[in-house]
Parts: sequence; structure tokens; C-alpha cells
Amino acid sequence: MQIEAEFPRKLAFLFKPARYKVAHGGRGSGKSWAFARALILLAAQKPLRILCGREVQKSIKDSVHRLLTDQIQALGLGASFDVLEAEIRGKNGSLFLFAGLSQHTVESIKSFEGVDICWLEEAQVITKRSFDVLLPTIRKDGSEVWLSLNPDMETDETYQRFVANPPPNALVEQVNWRDNPWFPAVLEAERQETLRRDPDSYENIWEGKPKRVAEGAIYAMEIDQAYAQNRVRAVPYDPLLSVHLVWDLGWNDSMTVGFFQRSGAEVRCIDYIEDSFRTLDWYIAEVEKRPYRIGTYFIPHDGRARDFKTGKSTEEILASMGKAVEVLPAMSIEEGIKATRMMFPRTYFDQDKAGPLLEHLKRYKRTIHLKTGEPGAPLHDEHSHGADMFRYAAMAVDQMGNAAALKPIQYKRKMLA
Repeated sequence: MQIEAEFPRKLAFLFKPARYKVAHGGRGSGKSWAFARALILLAAQKPLRILCGREVQKSIKDSVHRLLTDQIQALGLGASFDVLEAEIRGKNGSLFLFAGLSQHTVESIKSFEGVDICWLEEAQVITKRSFDVLLPTIRKDGSEVWLSLNPDMETDETYQRFVANPPPNALVEQVNWRDNPWFPAVLEAERQETLRRDPDSYENIWEGKPKRVAEGAIYAMEIDQAYAQNRVRAVPYDPLLSVHLVWDLGWNDSMTVGFFQRSGAEVRCIDYIEDSFRTLDWYIAEVEKRPYRIGTYFIPHDGRARDFKTGKSTEEILASMGKAVEVLPAMSIEEGIKATRMMFPRTYFDQDKAGPLLEHLKRYKRTIHLKTGEPGAPLHDEHSHGADMFRYAAMAVDQMGNAAALKPIQYKRKMLA
């Protein structure tokens, strides 16, 4: 079948063979339009089994079903396809399927074996778990995985895996509004308005540059300053200073431990532990594997609560092990956030060992009222445990002393260009 169709030059790589085909960029680039058009053209040429996936799909309305249907009509191929409610069938045997990846397990995803092409739309939000479940299933000889994404965070799984460090058998293109030959005037006006009104967001929204800090992050300004002042760097352990441990206690969810040294007003976060469903003994063993001279164990006020199984509190258990324990007083979350903002400008973070903590701080956000749009209390999610621990560190910092008054390592702040 001979079909004539206009197509963006920057996205012509979609017709070249490769295991992974990745288009990343900002709004108005025409990525999704071009992906849908390319897939319809290919499926009209020969029988293909195509899976269109996204992280969450509550109904077919959340999928690219409508986008594909529009392309069928635009290309004059209505007689070649049957558009059904939950799938699209080609008269030549081609089949389009639609799925939300978060709903599938290793077993249920096997129903998609034999797929020729898998298109992952809005791929920036796809999780590591979803990739680990899906990719081994797309294993037919010559099968391909297509990803279209508007980057969000530079540390997101998709961006790191397919843009920053793409596999060797990948074709990767950045595609933005200027690469769209049919970029409409209404979007150009919107682009100009964003540039005027919100220049900080413009680079991400329209130029497709990933963000360092999540939109609406509580400590966004403080984290940007830490990077600008070169306080996210290699921060080696100084054996002349005590290492103080700050804990956020959790049993059924994450427990976090931060490792801090203090030299004068300067605070150094040199290490971090986080895990779930572990005993206190396990965390102590992890601490003792490290070659640090440990000072005080700082635990939140709930460390005095006794466990109903053992009849002992965390404070009592640690004290019985010979640890120096300080239980922090109760403080409201908002007061703790204020204290954290005050500590941030004098804190250095080891970019590797404290990297997971920084990721939590970058993504620590507030709830947003659905009707008013006003920010509320901080979200309780996978990022709040690390943020809570850092808040406790701000409460404990004035008590972080050193056993010996020895001369510590001195750091120089270097403003980055």
C-alpha cells in the first residue's frame, strides 16, 4: 500500500530500525502526533501488534486511542481499520492494545508477549518497577520500544535510563516547538506568555530541560542555593569530628538515618541509610559497619513510646546497647520547617552518600486543596521520611558537639558560574 503523508523531519528516525526510539522535549513539539501517525502508517503497511502503554490508565479516555483514531481519519485510512472501544484492529491483522503499566504484575504483563512495538507515552512518569516488569516481556525478535516524554526531574528513572545514559541500541532525539513545522499561532502566543510571566518554568515547559527540583518543593530555593554555592559535593568523613546520627523511626514504612558532622557553624551530611521492614538491630549493624566515630543518637519524641511486643522503647533499647541517646522534644512540622530553612545555608551534602536524601528533599511537597488551590500540610509519601529526618537534624544541630577540640577539615565555598 502506497501512502503519502507529511511528517516532521526531526522525527523521521521513527522509521529507522532500533530497539529503543526516544523523543524528549517540551510542549508543542508534535511528538505524540508524530508517534501516532508513524504507528498508523507502519500498521497499515504490514500486520503489527502494537502496545500503547502509560504508567496509569484508569479508562480508555486516558490513552492515546483518540489520537490514533484521529490519525486514521487524517490519513484517509478509515477503510483499513476497525476502531473499537478498547482496541483498534487493522483489516490486515494489525492490532493496537492499550494498558496502564502500574496495574500489571510480572505474571499479568505476559499477555503482551509477541508485541512488535510498544509505545510508552508520557514516559517521564514511568517507574523503575514498571520498566522492570515490562521490558523483559517485549522480547520478540526485532521488537521496539518507543518513548515520548516531556522531561520532569533530571533524576527521574526514564530520563536517566534513556536520555542521560541511553542504551547503545537507542535512537534519541530532542524535539521542541521550533522543530514542529505546524506549530500553531495559539501555542506561540502561549509560549511567549510563559516566557514573560514565568521564565523559571519556561525552560522546562517549552524547551524540555529537566528540572533539578520538583515543582512546588518546600525547600526548592534552599536546594538551588546549595548547588550554586557548591555545597553538594564530595564531603569526606573527618575523623577529628564526631558523627551524630539522626533518626526518623518507622517500622511498617521507611526508617531513615542521617549521619552528620559539625564544625563550628558548618553542618555536614556525610551519609544516609533508608530501608523498610527492618529491625533496629539491622540498622545498628549497618551503622557499625561504617568507620565513623559515633557521637549522639538523636531520635524523635516517639522514641519514648514502648513497643507492645517487647515492652521497651527505642530510647531504652539504644541505651541498653551503650549508645548516647537524646530524645528530641515535640515540635510542630511548620516550626521544624522554619528551623530547617535556617540550617540549610550552612549544610554541606555528600553528593553520593547523601544523594538519596537530597532526592527526597527535592520532591518534598505540600498537599494542594482541590477547590482553592491553596497549599496545605506537607504530603506524607515516600519522600516525607527523609525530609522528616532532616527536620529532626535541624532541631538537634545545636546539640551536636565534638568530644575533642581538634582542628577539622576546612571547606571553601565556590560560587559556580
